[in-house]
Amino acid sequence: MPFPKSVTKVKKNGVEFTSNVDRAKYTIQELTRAALKDTAKLIRRRILDKARKMRGMGKTKRIPNAFQYWVRRREGDLQIGVKHDTWYGADQELGTNNQPARHIIRDTVYENIDQIRIIQGQYLEAIEDENRARGLIDEEEEIGDEDN
Repeated sequence: MPFPKSVTKVKKNGVEFTSNVDRAKYTIQELTRAALKDTAKLIRRRILDKARKMRGMGKTKRIPNAFQYWVRRREGDLQIGVKHDTWYGADQELGTNNQPARHIIRDTVYENIDQIRIIQGQYLEAIEDENRARGLIDEEEEIGDEDN
């Protein structure tokens, strides 16, 4: 969705109404999405570090491809997880009868709550400054499984 017109002007009975609602709504949605993307990159990096340090996991190159994030534009949310049918799979995260749960994703998120709040706060703070906000917004859809 492209950046909307800056204002909507309506004249009624000699009075001109100017509305920036569409522009403000767009800016808030895109800043929220950008904040989620940066949060996801941080969490994914920390998950990969933790997974590489675990016994038996550090010797494979498949780890980076197992963990992924999805910043969904329509739903306005973030999902971090394990790709379907990867070597790691949900069995490692949640556990099975033969294997204890490792909770790598859950624990990594809990351990980084303060950093997540800092990232989110930087974006929300930018709402007041339109130029800064536009500089933070990346309008590309993203599925993250790259090492950034």
